[in-house]
Amino acid sequence: MKRCFVVLLLFVFLTWNVQCARILFVFPIPSYSHYQLGFRMAKELAERGHQVTSINPYPQKTPIKNYKDVSIEEIEAFFEDLKKNLFGMNTLGPVDNIRYLFKMGTNLTEYTFKNKNVQKLLQSGETFDVVIIEHFLNDALVGIGHHFKAPVIIVTPGASKELNSYVLANPAPSSYVPSVLSGFTKHMNFWQRTQNFLFYILNDVVRELTYMPVQREIFKKYFKTDLELDDVLYNVSLMFTNSHVSINDAIPHLPNIIEIGGFHVNPPKKLPDDLQKYLDDSKDGVVLFSMGSNLKSKDLKPEVRDAILKAFGKIKQQVLWKFEADLPSTPKNVKVMKWLPQQDVLAHPNVRAFVSHGGLLSNIEAVYHGVPIVGIPVFGDQKSNVITAANNGYAVIVPFPELSEEKLSWALNEILNNPKYRENVKQRSRIMNDRPLKPIDAAIYWIEHVIRHEGAPHLRSAGLDLKWYQREMIDIVIVLTLVTVVLFIIFYIIIKRILGMCFKKELTVPKTKKNR
Repeated sequence: MKRCFVVLLLFVFLTWNVQCARILFVFPIPSYSHYQLGFRMAKELAERGHQVTSINPYPQKTPIKNYKDVSIEEIEAFFEDLKKNLFGMNTLGPVDNIRYLFKMGTNLTEYTFKNKNVQKLLQSGETFDVVIIEHFLNDALVGIGHHFKAPVIIVTPGASKELNSYVLANPAPSSYVPSVLSGFTKHMNFWQRTQNFLFYILNDVVRELTYMPVQREIFKKYFKTDLELDDVLYNVSLMFTNSHVSINDAIPHLPNIIEIGGFHVNPPKKLPDDLQKYLDDSKDGVVLFSMGSNLKSKDLKPEVRDAILKAFGKIKQQVLWKFEADLPSTPKNVKVMKWLPQQDVLAHPNVRAFVSHGGLLSNIEAVYHGVPIVGIPVFGDQKSNVITAANNGYAVIVPFPELSEEKLSWALNEILNNPKYRENVKQRSRIMNDRPLKPIDAAIYWIEHVIRHEGAPHLRSAGLDLKWYQREMIDIVIVLTLVTVVLFIIFYIIIKRILGMCFKKELTVPKTKKNR
């Protein structure tokens, strides 16, 4: 009896140890869409009894049980200046895009560490069982996990591609995994595969020559340790990706990469009465238009805005446009709102189409609720997201530089009147919702798995013990090429000498006969 009591106490202790873990979230990107991902996960953990601390730029105004913010809201001012130039980023080439992203990430990493509240936390003597970090061009932040002697889980805002796969040495063959900046589909011809291969190499070279050295300096600046950043970075326990085969291509994943795309989507909540009535009364259907949380419709050039309004005025459906300022002289079928609950609106059965910038969260929400997309990609991964959606048959593309009344009218007519788009997105929705576990439950399971085992070295790939050029077999290719060239030169010299000797012998024979 006594032994059973001891076993029971031990079981309760171990279970309580996981249920009451101390968890630190680091989601410093001053973009509400990025913050949504971290907050959804943090809130769920807090509701399940864990003690959660969250470093983020959007502190809660109403206290949440088991949840505490470490505010870095000052960082948002830095990002606001960048947002003003986002509509111009579609003109940047691949090299400039990579350099811009790496520079932005480095600045955000430095600003995060400089923040007085972050420094106060680092010096507080608090302890954590796991540190969960949004990985987005901020590798030095994994030092926070090292500082607290806790395993690190990273969360990526997209799929496992060139901007994050190197952390876990996840294979991403350039033959069928298109670069996020390439604009290619998974089915590439010879020249596209060549370009995609070069994009990957370019990304690796720029990362190792310009980005990682700065991240290593930041790590050393804020953490007094004999370890190098690489020692900490390449021992990350797990990576959650905001992806799923219903919205992303099927690509290789190591066991420590867990797809949880769609985990941020909540069951639809009750809409405000006026919005509910507007949607209910729109018998011909509603077109929702939103450019997301970073791009602002009010920043569109007047001629672009007017072209959009003219295209909307031609359709019989009502249009609900998230526009952050007053917009006079709109067609009678266009309703402007400075803010709207996007997920809950998309859940309404009268929504027929979603005109979107192609942000990944917007794409996920559209697929989840079965709404086809007119994609107007502007920067970053948006082009890749919309191309994938179009390739899967539930979106049409209007590139932002080509946006006009005629092209938008064509796209609206196609998406609203061709039933294949709605049928395809409904099928994708069924795939997204057909999983053994809800994605948020899968995330919680794996977080607790890492806590239980104090990390996940059993999931670590041996590829992390190789340099990036060794994993890509570039050193082998170079050596084999050199050996081939050397052998060719040797054979060339040998054959040249043999032929020279033969020709010399043939030339000397007639002279000998003549002498005789």
